[in-house]
Amino acid sequence: MERNIIEIFSSIQGEGKYAGCRQVFVRFEGCNLNCRYCDTENQPGTHGSCQVEAGAGSRRFEAWDNPLSSDQVSRIIERMLLEVPHQAVSFTGGEPLLHAAFIHDLAQRIRKQTKVFLETNGSLPEALERILEDVDIISMDIKMPGITGKDLWEQHRSFMDIGKEKELYVKMVISDETQEDEFHHAVKLMAGVVPQAMCILQPVTPCGGCKAAPPQKVLQYQAYALRYLSDVRVIPQTHKMIGQM
Repeated sequence: MERNIIEIFSSIQGEGKYAGCRQVFVRFEGCNLNCRYCDTENQPGTHGSCQVEAGAGSRRFEAWDNPLSSDQVSRIIERMLLEVPHQAVSFTGGEPLLHAAFIHDLAQRIRKQTKVFLETNGSLPEALERILEDVDIISMDIKMPGITGKDLWEQHRSFMDIGKEKELYVKMVISDETQEDEFHHAVKLMAGVVPQAMCILQPVTPCGGCKAAPPQKVLQYQAYALRYLSDVRVIPQTHKMIGQM
C-alpha cells in the first residue's frame, strides 16, 4: 500500500491538550474541506517527493520519491522513535482520514512502540469507525459553517459519538469572523455528546484573510462554553510562537 506523504518530521505538538509534547508528525496530502484559515499546502498530486527529516529534530531534510509505502513510513517512524523519546506519532494533513486504510496498515506496524494520535477535522465518521481500534488519541475540530461554507453538524455529532470510546478532545478555532450563533450551536452539540471531554478554544493565527479575535470575545466565548462543558481551555498555536514546525 502506498500514499503521497508531504513530510515526516519530529517536533513539538503546538495545539490543544498535548501542546509541548514531542511527537513524530506524518502529514498526508488532501482534504475534504477548504477552511479559510488553513495554513497547509495539501493539494493532492502536487508533492512529487516527501520531505523526510534526516535526524529527529535536526531540521535537515531529504527528498524521498512519492508515493511511499507503509513499510517505508513505518521504518522512518521507528528510526525517529529510537533517536528521541516521543509521546506519540501524529497523523495529520490535510485530512488523514482520507487515508484510513493506510493508517490502519501503519498502526499495525508501530502501535507496540508508540501511541497513535489523530488530528482530524471531524467530518468523516465512517472512516473513523473503520480505524477506531488503531487510534489512541483523537484531536477533533468542530468546523463551523461560516469558515467552511458547509453544514457539518450531523457529521460532527456522529464523529464524537464514535470517538468518545477513545481519548477525545475537541478544538474550536475562534476568529474575529466567528459567528456567535454558530459557536453556541457547536458548544451545545458537544455538550449533548461528550460534555466531559476537554474543549480547546484556539484563537486563530491570522491567515487567508481571517482576523484575530479580540481578547474580550475569546473570554466571552470561554465563559459561555463553561456553562455547558466541564473543561474549557484557551490555547493558541504555541509552535508558531517559538518557531517550530
